[in-house]
Amino acid sequence: MKKITILGSTGSIGRQTLAVIRKNLQTYQVIALVAGKNISLLTKQCQEFKPTYAAVLDKNLAEILRKNFKELKLKTEVFFGIKNFCKLAALNEIDQVMSAIVGFAGLLPTLSAIRAGKTILLANKESLITCGKLFINEAKIHNARLLPVDSEHNAIFQSLPFVLQSSLYNMNLKLHGINSIILTGSGGPFRTLPLKKLSSVTANQAFKHPNWLMGKKNSIDSATMMNKGFEYIGACFLFNANINQVEILIHPESIIHSMVRYCDGSILAQLSETNMEIPIAHAMAWPNRISTKLLPLDFTKISSLNFEKPDFKRYPCLKIALNAYLYGQSAIISLNAANEIAVESFIKNKIKFTDIAIIISNILNTINFKEPSTIEEIIEIDLIIRKKTIEIVNQLNKSY
Repeated sequence: MKKITILGSTGSIGRQTLAVIRKNLQTYQVIALVAGKNISLLTKQCQEFKPTYAAVLDKNLAEILRKNFKELKLKTEVFFGIKNFCKLAALNEIDQVMSAIVGFAGLLPTLSAIRAGKTILLANKESLITCGKLFINEAKIHNARLLPVDSEHNAIFQSLPFVLQSSLYNMNLKLHGINSIILTGSGGPFRTLPLKKLSSVTANQAFKHPNWLMGKKNSIDSATMMNKGFEYIGACFLFNANINQVEILIHPESIIHSMVRYCDGSILAQLSETNMEIPIAHAMAWPNRISTKLLPLDFTKISSLNFEKPDFKRYPCLKIALNAYLYGQSAIISLNAANEIAVESFIKNKIKFTDIAIIISNILNTINFKEPSTIEEIIEIDLIIRKKTIEIVNQLNKSY
């Protein structure tokens, strides 16, 4: 039986991870659940899965959780704060850690799991891209295994030969006959909307993804295609690829989740329904398979598969992300920090949808950091950029 800690259990990926476990209770045991502020859902999750430990962000929430557990006669021990998140990610008794905390907040707990030599089911793209080679080097040093959960990264992983799956981030694509990897994306909910209307779209409209069920932040990143920029950067680090070995295509149907182009003219692709339980289950069971009890893809109902190149006028955030990778790690950290603040501001109706790209571009045009060599330097850059981005948001907000 595999024992698991879930970082971000009340979020979209966390909930779907527990759905997979619910269907495979003979194979998995939940040892720890880590969440932010959703005490009600965390209480229900602990009542069902009875983990040994649970953790939330602050002391007051932890007290509420303890009272809930006392009333329910649950023996789950309660902790709070990032330091305890890190401890629960590195417990001796666990085998796997689902890294599903959204954004930069997931970095330290994920690094803690890596340094404990765990198998990390990596759903948090931000941890990978903001640390880059530092993140990969930590995994090498501590003999931790990274298994991608992000649907596109997981699709690439599944389309690679087993020898490369077994040596992730040490691989040589060219040596194994791989010309390139192809990331696909739906284009989000505004793919066909006239450009002049983008400035007036709302967050609620952006949340309505045409194919996927995602959290709020990831839904906005999909609408701007910043998520594809993050996946591009992540793929370069995770699969040891250079910029000429990664392609991006818009695929509105979201049936093909990504592809690998081989030197003999073959292309291997991973196809499935748009349900995150599938890549989650794959990562959890690798190198084996477990059932998700989901309906299989029905090819008779697929009338066509369409592809197009991304239009950078419609998706300026994607272009900004690709350029940031070329400029180096400090630019990538700044990209992520500015994006998190800008997206949060859009969700709170402080800025327009089109302001997201403008704000991030302004930030990247002003940065002048040396390349970070430690986690502490990465965190310092992140904090500086968040402060600068908030200032720009406040200035914009006053002008409306």
